[in-house]
Amino acid sequence: MMYQVTNEQIINILKQESVPALGCTEPVACALACARCREELEGVPEKVEVLVSGNIYKNGMGVGIPGTGMTGLPIAAALGVICGKSCYGLEVLKDVSEGNNLDLAKELLERHAITVKMKTNVEDKLYAEAICQRGEDVVRTVIIHAHTNIVLVEKNGNVLVNREYQVATGKKQYRPELSVARIWKFIQEIDVNEIEFVLEGAEMNKAISNEGLKGAYGLQIGKTLQESIAKGLLEDDLLNNALIRATAASDARMDGCAKPVMTNSGSGNQGITVILPVVAAAERFGSTREQLIRALALSNLVAAHIHYYLGHLSALCGILIAGMGSASAITYLMGGSYEQVVNTIKTMCSNLTGMVCDGAKQGCALKVYSGVSAAVQAALLSMRGIKTNNDGIVEDDIEKTIRNVGLIGTAGMEQTDRTILDIMTKKGMEN
Repeated sequence: MMYQVTNEQIINILKQESVPALGCTEPVACALACARCREELEGVPEKVEVLVSGNIYKNGMGVGIPGTGMTGLPIAAALGVICGKSCYGLEVLKDVSEGNNLDLAKELLERHAITVKMKTNVEDKLYAEAICQRGEDVVRTVIIHAHTNIVLVEKNGNVLVNREYQVATGKKQYRPELSVARIWKFIQEIDVNEIEFVLEGAEMNKAISNEGLKGAYGLQIGKTLQESIAKGLLEDDLLNNALIRATAASDARMDGCAKPVMTNSGSGNQGITVILPVVAAAERFGSTREQLIRALALSNLVAAHIHYYLGHLSALCGILIAGMGSASAITYLMGGSYEQVVNTIKTMCSNLTGMVCDGAKQGCALKVYSGVSAAVQAALLSMRGIKTNNDGIVEDDIEKTIRNVGLIGTAGMEQTDRTILDIMTKKGMEN
């Protein structure tokens, strides 16, 4: 029998999987490890070595670092030891623009004081290790499995922090297991005052979306769609408004915009995808504040539940998972039943499963475009009674279907992950 998760535990999951972040979370994890080292050294180190898993290396190669106009893990690591504060968590770099922090970080790079290497045979796809030396002192910090999960801090060989960690086998082991049915029951019965904190994420992600529409960020997908509506080339409808909101935010984030994003399951783009299409739908439908709150909770929890079987990093693009969350919430806002929400998720599984992650970069906004488009379409199809059952990887049982997606994204795409990383690292050497 499945353990019955309490409402309090579900609220804790919602809070745990929805936290603010400034910049792409893989470089942030590196910066956080470096900042923790600097704090123990009580000063800026002369030498910094960062060792990361292939997935963090892949996601940090081409992404913009907020407030710098630069990309990549080295500048993130340098800023971590210059101005990072571990107490800020995923916003570790929010002091980058103060004083001459950026200039000091660039000096470290110019002196070749920062080295970043990929570490093989690590125990988790999310692994970041920083080794920093200042004078005779050496501090080592290790982050595993979650972007802020510091499991080890050593100074001169003496262990200062040592948190027991068990490698997950097929699913996360640090929280109770959910189900779509339990999430649906939760959002129907919970006192809305207990989950109204989800509106903070909506306001945060709307702010970076608005910034994305103002500036010339990334691929300018949202701006292009908005201008096309003004020219009469596209309709001012639900789909295009959802796409504009989400892609503008993603473009700004991936191009180094210095505004925070509310994440989902450790990812800013996934936080954008679970939140902004739902906001656009609520505005289009004239939904009440309470309906929006419940829809946002549903979207975030469905995505977090599916990530339970996938992990935070894999070769499977997480926008698919986030899109399942927003598709569920849009169905709910359209008056859909539990069965229709289930069918919406199955349609998403039939559509985008297999979309690969080839690193964090400007092109991620295109994947947000695909995920949001598929989400709106899946909700519309489900509301018409169109569904896929026992088709391909989809099974009649929604929880078995979700596990199938997790299996594809883990064991099924191991070789895909290695191939993508090999292509990207070779390209880097050629350039």
